[in-house]
Amino acid sequence: MKITDVESIIVDAGWQRWIFVKVTTDEGIVGWGECSQPRAPFAVATAVEDFKPVIMGKDPRSFEMRFWDMERMAIQGWSGVRAMALAGIELALLDIKAKALGISVIELFGGPTRDSVRVYWSHCGTTRARNPQLGKPPIRTMADIANLGKEVVQRGYTALKTNIIFPGSPATVHHEGFGGGPGTTDQVASKAMLNHIDLLVGTFRDAVGPDVDICLDLNFNFKPESCKRIAQVLEPYELLWLEMDMYDPEAIHDVKQSTTTKICTGENLIYMREFLPYFRCRSADVFMIDVPWNGFSQSKKVGDLAQVFEFNVSPHNYYSHLSTFISASLCGVLPNVRIMETDVDALPLKDEIVTNVPEIVNGYMKMPSEPGWGTTVIEDVARAHTWKKS
Repeated sequence: MKITDVESIIVDAGWQRWIFVKVTTDEGIVGWGECSQPRAPFAVATAVEDFKPVIMGKDPRSFEMRFWDMERMAIQGWSGVRAMALAGIELALLDIKAKALGISVIELFGGPTRDSVRVYWSHCGTTRARNPQLGKPPIRTMADIANLGKEVVQRGYTALKTNIIFPGSPATVHHEGFGGGPGTTDQVASKAMLNHIDLLVGTFRDAVGPDVDICLDLNFNFKPESCKRIAQVLEPYELLWLEMDMYDPEAIHDVKQSTTTKICTGENLIYMREFLPYFRCRSADVFMIDVPWNGFSQSKKVGDLAQVFEFNVSPHNYYSHLSTFISASLCGVLPNVRIMETDVDALPLKDEIVTNVPEIVNGYMKMPSEPGWGTTVIEDVARAHTWKKS
């Protein structure tokens, strides 16, 4: 079997950009991968093209060798963008190999280790606050936050993750770590910010009760000193975790040591070489792995390394349903999974663009079992929604 074509498709998913990678073979088997990067889709898609000459005409089933072919080609100019592109291709190669064998990727890697995986409702309220075009109930007041918390429980989810939402008309979300005007680079949590976070999480806690887990994601929005104060304010609510991103493992460890609130990090890290310093430092309680940014075989290695250090992991997954099946497949081959992320609020396109959607019952997703990832991108639908830079 030989690779005859590699192509990326950028899909306009409203507030997101999904990047799918299609790999075609001379035996007619097509593999699909995903390497979505909402903020730099053209950079990632172009990087996919850079790798194309390295693997054309090669056997897609030798995915480990193909990984090293591409990794070595990019080694002097390595970056997250190239890693994501490589991941999208590698995921498609695994899809091909598993389909050729008539088995799931979970079986290919020796699973399953579980029948289902617990999932949490991610960006709970965040998506509604930033995207009123969804037609969901607006987030105008804290009463709307409370009603959303009750909806989470009513729909059978046992955990949620939110961001720092400011209800209003329109509602806003604190995201200065990803951009803003002058004076927004300091990453300091004011007293007013601390009070608001306390009110926001307290409102969710009152609405969902004591048994539903809550996570708050701080992303890159605050320096360690502010993260410490936020974590201490949140101690009474017994979060599943407080999530934050920093490129210094000791800085996150410093936050962890200052509080009883559990800490999660890792979504921005690539390969074992970047995770290892965080594991050694014991920077966090739980570590996230982004499979569409690392690829499956490398994510499996990160998860196995986390097991050596006695850590649980959680897939970072806020993309399309293909990513959800890929991330669930990782959960199906690891012994040390805490919970899995999934976005509930989405455009109808999310269900329309794949052959199978996740089966989630009472907050648990059933493990994929069909050949490959267990779902496939419907190419005509994807091409009908390609994204063009505005």
